[in-house]
Amino acid sequence: MVDGFQGQEREVIYISLTRSNSDGIIGFLADYRRLNVAMTRAKLKLVLVGDSTTLGQTPFFAELMAYAEGLGGYESVWHYQ
Repeated sequence: MVDGFQGQEREVIYISLTRSNSDGIIGFLADYRRLNVAMTRAKLKLVLVGDSTTLGQTPFFAELMAYAEGLGGYESVWHYQ
């Protein structure tokens, strides 16, 4: 994920949360410490892309999505259809 990037920062960080299934199994994305390293490397903008239905079944990602939505930073692909 970001092990080789640790200690560095960038203006914009894009993270693909590549899990999508009806069981809500997120696999390696459950390592929140590593994800925290990736998410805190953005100076100006952090963009997370993922399946909110799968990710939202875990408290961590559900709270993260609610936080982003409260800031006006959550968009669904369904808004573009």
